Amino acid sequence: MNPRFPRFALAAAFAAALTTAPAWAHGPTPHKAEETVTIARPPAEVWKAVADFDALSRWNPAVSSSVASNGNTPGSERTVVLAGGGELIDSLDTYDAAAMSYGYRLYQENVEAFPVSYYTAELSVKPADGGSEVVWSARYYRGDTHNDPPENLNDAAAQKAIGDLFRAGLDNLKRTLEK
Repeated sequence: MNPRFPRFALAAAFAAALTTAPAWAHGPTPHKAEETVTIARPPAEVWKAVADFDALSRWNPAVSSSVASNGNTPGSERTVVLAGGGELIDSLDTYDAAAMSYGYRLYQENVEAFPVSYYTAELSVKPADGGSEVVWSARYYRGDTHNDPPENLNDAAAQKAIGDLFRAGLDNLKRTLEK
């Protein structure tokens, strides 16, 4: 053994490595989702259809009802009843009618109905090729944030749930507004 490196130092280094090993464990990472649709209608008309925070059930068939506690005022909470069953509560963070966008977050989860433990999302309408582009994006975590989650609460289940919710709404919005 090197006399410049006493045994107690070696033992201390080994103990430090063991106590920091759990920090090496990897939990869930945030994921991103973004869905878009181009609609052959003016942005103001498209924004009118999606502008109200509590209007989600009017244009998204995956939602049977949505009611907001304080309209489009940041801090308003929206109770979302999913068509497939279950309820989520969202909280409105930002609302900018001039920019035709709002941002919100999951305030109360229900992983049995929607396998996502947390998300922040933004919905916006922008001019595009004589019509509009609606962009719905989110950052989210899967339903089970522990290592090795069950299949119904893993990354793939969360990705599918977010994607299906966004696509159902955007596809229906396009169909409805382009009639």
